[in-house]
Amino acid sequence: MKFKNKKILITGAASGIGKSLAEEFANEDSVLILSDINVHKLKEFVKELKSNGVNAFGYEVNVSDYKNMIDFGNLVLREHNYIDVLINNAGITLMDTIQNGDIYEFENLMAINFWGVVYGVNVFLSTLIQRDEAYIVNISSILGLMSLPGQAAYNSSKAAVKAYTEALKMELADSSINVSSVHPGGIKTDIAINARIGSNISEETKIRLINQFDKLSYTTSKSASRNIIKGMKKRKRRIIIGIDAKIADILIRLFPGSYENILRLEGQFRKYRERSS
Repeated sequence: MKFKNKKILITGAASGIGKSLAEEFANEDSVLILSDINVHKLKEFVKELKSNGVNAFGYEVNVSDYKNMIDFGNLVLREHNYIDVLINNAGITLMDTIQNGDIYEFENLMAINFWGVVYGVNVFLSTLIQRDEAYIVNISSILGLMSLPGQAAYNSSKAAVKAYTEALKMELADSSINVSSVHPGGIKTDIAINARIGSNISEETKIRLINQFDKLSYTTSKSASRNIIKGMKKRKRRIIIGIDAKIADILIRLFPGSYENILRLEGQFRKYRERSS
């Protein structure tokens, strides 16, 4: 699939992978329809793109609000008539435990990370299916294939995105729409720094976890976005991003019942819990 003059809609496009994807699609001479809840950062980014001759448009959107998404969809179709590619990228993370975690924070994360994907597909599927060739890309995570302690909400949301996307692909097999789920490993973005932290997790533990995440983040968002687009051009069903994600994917396949022991996840979490108590 070639993306020149294609209308690409990306949610969560003001930072991280979403922003890098927009920059890479700009190099493909695509038309960029970008959304984010952080309207200030988005406006600055769109202004920068336009100054470089990119055909870009920005919209303030809360992907977890279905009515907001419906209104957004109507506005996009009114102003652009159709889209060719939908990339559901918007997401947050939460560091918290199941035993003492805030259930409302869990619900909010699921609303953004999972329901935001479902709403995006629901709103734009009817226009995508009318195109001669179209694409839906849902950003999951390597944690959609495995789990980490202290990340139950994020694990759950990304596993749900993976399952939903694969069912969507099968249902659209006879249509003009390609479907991919993306599973990045550690990406050098601000997602960990901006993570919501449970009240039972100390600031010291938060800093330690962020530092560990940074050390394990081997892939830049620019590299990730380039590999996502490469995977789209090859119509890959599942796009694994980063050497860490690829190693983890192999490990999970080989040892589905014991990868947590091999990676010593329970022991590491026990240490963090003892230090923060």
